[in-house]
Amino acid sequence: MTDENRYDLISIGAHPDDVEVGTGGVLIDLKKRGYKCGIVILTRGEMGTGGTPEIRAREIEEAAGILGADILGTFDWGDTRLEDSYDKRLEVARIIRAARPRIVLAPYPHVGHGRRQSHPDHVASGIISINAVNLAALGKADLPGDPHLVTRIFNYFLPPQVHPNFVVDITPHFEQWIEALSAHRSQFLNPEKSKDYIEHLTTMARSFGMQARCKYGQGFHAVEPILVGDIMTLAEHDLH
Repeated sequence: MTDENRYDLISIGAHPDDVEVGTGGVLIDLKKRGYKCGIVILTRGEMGTGGTPEIRAREIEEAAGILGADILGTFDWGDTRLEDSYDKRLEVARIIRAARPRIVLAPYPHVGHGRRQSHPDHVASGIISINAVNLAALGKADLPGDPHLVTRIFNYFLPPQVHPNFVVDITPHFEQWIEALSAHRSQFLNPEKSKDYIEHLTTMARSFGMQARCKYGQGFHAVEPILVGDIMTLAEHDLH
């Protein structure tokens, strides 16, 4: 494995637009900073109100180009029917071993409460991702390549009772993020849908930003504490 083939971060989503919605601004930011990012999609999104699997596959390609990320894997594991299994863990672990990322982003792996419960596919994709990260690190796993230990896994698509414990400022990349979302025309620019999804997602990014004192942000949850070497770096943005 050469450095040219390695990825700094992989973002995993259940549906063709999940990665863009929850992590797109971060991927744009990392690309501009010189990092290499990859995308893995676990279903074809065939149960979405708009579009077909073929249309949505083309939309993924367009959006990935705008994000500056490579599509490392797309699977047909059943929209609304996604479940964790050992075979699925192996497939995602295979990608992780090949790409050798330091960070994996995945949906929050537990269901929410109340009317805004998490989509079951999102929960399943989070569980598959955690288990795949574990398998990729095991020397005796039935996988090609050398074991690889992902440094951190962070979760997005947080249910109402889970607050982000860090927010990434995507304000400089907001317009490009909206462009990537808009590539999913069958979902977000569909005149047959009454809801203005772009405005809804803009409001969500604004909410995360307000929590972290920036204009637009994307929120994540780290299960393990984040180690800080210099506590003063946590106040850098307050100096501007």
